[in-house]
Amino acid sequence: MLLALLLLPLIGGILVAFLRDDRVAKRAALAIALVELALVVPAWLSYDPDGERIQQTLSVDWIPAFGVQFSLGIDGIALVMLALIALLVPIVIGGSWADKLPEGRSAAGFYSLILLMEAGMIGVFAATDVFLFYVFFEVVLVPMYFLIGRFGGPRRQYAAVKFFLYSLLGGLIMLASVIGLYVVSARELGEGSLDWATLTEVMQTVDTSTQVWLFLGFFLAFAIKAPLVPLHTWLPDAGAEAPVGVGVLLVGVLDKIGTFGFLRYCLPLFPAASQELAPLVLVLSVAGIIYAALLAVGQDDMKRFVSYTSIAHFGFIGLGIFAFSDQAATGAVLYMFNHGLATGMLFLVIGMVITRGGSRLISDYGGMAKITPVLGGMFFIAGLASLALPGTNSFISEFLVLLGAFGPEPVYTIIAAVGMILAALYVLWAYQRIMQGPVRGNALVGVGSGPGTTIAPEVGAKRGISDLSKREIGVLAPLVVLIIGLGIYPKPVLDVITPSVQDTVTAVTEAPAEQGGN
Repeated sequence: MLLALLLLPLIGGILVAFLRDDRVAKRAALAIALVELALVVPAWLSYDPDGERIQQTLSVDWIPAFGVQFSLGIDGIALVMLALIALLVPIVIGGSWADKLPEGRSAAGFYSLILLMEAGMIGVFAATDVFLFYVFFEVVLVPMYFLIGRFGGPRRQYAAVKFFLYSLLGGLIMLASVIGLYVVSARELGEGSLDWATLTEVMQTVDTSTQVWLFLGFFLAFAIKAPLVPLHTWLPDAGAEAPVGVGVLLVGVLDKIGTFGFLRYCLPLFPAASQELAPLVLVLSVAGIIYAALLAVGQDDMKRFVSYTSIAHFGFIGLGIFAFSDQAATGAVLYMFNHGLATGMLFLVIGMVITRGGSRLISDYGGMAKITPVLGGMFFIAGLASLALPGTNSFISEFLVLLGAFGPEPVYTIIAAVGMILAALYVLWAYQRIMQGPVRGNALVGVGSGPGTTIAPEVGAKRGISDLSKREIGVLAPLVVLIIGLGIYPKPVLDVITPSVQDTVTAVTEAPAEQGGN
């Protein structure tokens, strides 16, 4: 099943690239994405939360001389991320259906890269060989680089290169730690291995200083990817210049590779180092919550605004993971899934606003809900989910993180709770400036009219600013259902992730805080 999930978008993306007709390319890409979503359903249903940690495994020799295997497998954490990918990709394709691509760019190329990126992300979350994980970690950069650099906004080349260089640097540092893991396993076992399950046992007896150095290589790569402050500066640029659909995948899924890496690799492989360096990670996480929230308040560019809200949310995820509490870590993983839904919807809604107004600047809008009430309602729902209002999916995630982290880390938790207040400030203020009040602003009134000029709602309609189409409502509807549904009843996701999270936290809490040399 995992091999099918990997190969379908890979082969489909290659085939779509050769299609000449853009309409056929769109339909083919959507069909492939929907089949991929359908394949995730039996994978979810066949997963046993009470069974083995890694299930649905596949392993074949790849580079036998170095003990490298092509190994796939999933735990509950990886499974929910595969489900998130499979859900968002067809939504992104549907949301990008009417996008105007830059001159000389084809829809076939765009949707081909989307499918290839889906295959790469599936590989990252499903890999159980550390070297295979590293390969997918690097490979997924390529389609994202071209999606931003060829199909993005005015500063797309700058944003694409910055994204690529940051991620590549992190990957190269991680490669040094991967080599270090191989050397350590060869010393302990007599032959090198990069199998995740084998390494989790081997590293339990390795001295703390060695763990710390190897941990740092993985951590820096994942902190850049997440991103944690101060390694975050690539995201606002990439998010602002990426096409809207690509931005959804960037902040909704691709960034989760970093936090997934903390859970899958940093904690189980380096338990003593995780305890040793947890205070550093907690400081960076909490600093990111406050710092990014304050920057979000001051943003005028809507896409940069969403990017900074994501950085703040990742601080909560980092807090939940490194508090080493079952409850907080469960909330962090649930947050990873729910953030993809809530922020994905917010990014899509922002894109629909920009399409109608032709401007990314908040100051160019005002009173838009009077012209487009359905779009205004969708914006409001996405905003409420982003600020974690009770009854939305993000609330239970944030609540579990803060509740679980308060016992072991009360000071960091109290500081992080201030981020909840700031979230309400930046989300509601952005909504008020864009959607409420009299209809005003250059984007709605017309260039040269001045941002203080107001018009009647019907004038905006005459300028061709229409409400959501049936296609756009269909794109957003599944996200609305999941945001509200999981806000009321999150048990189906919690049941899947809880056992895997408990195993991960146990690996750290039961390891000795200090380990001497062998």
